[in-house]
Amino acid sequence: MSDYSRFGIYYLPPNGALAAFGAQWLGWDVETGTACDLPDVAEIDDITMTPRKYGFHGTLKPPFVLAVGTDLEGLKSALTTLCATQKPVSIDGLELAQLGRFMALVPSGDTSDLAALAARLVQELDGFRAPASEAELARRRKANLSPEQEAHLLKWGYPYVLDQFKFHLTLTGKLSKPQARIASEALQRLLPDLPQPFEIKEVGLVGERPDGRFETIQRYTLSG
Repeated sequence: MSDYSRFGIYYLPPNGALAAFGAQWLGWDVETGTACDLPDVAEIDDITMTPRKYGFHGTLKPPFVLAVGTDLEGLKSALTTLCATQKPVSIDGLELAQLGRFMALVPSGDTSDLAALAARLVQELDGFRAPASEAELARRRKANLSPEQEAHLLKWGYPYVLDQFKFHLTLTGKLSKPQARIASEALQRLLPDLPQPFEIKEVGLVGERPDGRFETIQRYTLSG
């Protein structure tokens, strides 16, 4: 029995400049499950507090509690099988964007193959997901969900999947206008060269620890 309360399947940048940047920017290395010194940026602790616990990642299958009758070893086995029949994904690149009140890296170009990868993970591994609790449903509904998002919440436990999925690597929490200026200037200075093309050759299984932070359990190569 693992000590993880929830599991998710993420895109995690491979070892290199982007992964190193993300770990330092957020102050948490999801690969090693260790804290990092934050960069010298005004209000950086507050700016990055919300995404810190998750680490630098792009969600493919949102965090979920294991269903009764399933276990981590079974999830690992199913993910291995799925990834053996899934080809890598390549899109034009990544770019910095402001999404509402937070900032993220988002894909540019045709993202249909990326959306198809996320849909496979959501749908084919859904048997491992326990139904969302009433408290979780109530919390999600505070976001004024559309009818499509409500339907996904009830069926898949999360509103922003399938046709509502928008891949992004979160860099901040919700920002005030002054914080948005600080974050934008700092990110333009600190971000490494972003990948062009942007390739997803593997996915990462992550677990939520007792302290509420996520760490990498295992990476899986997309070898189909």
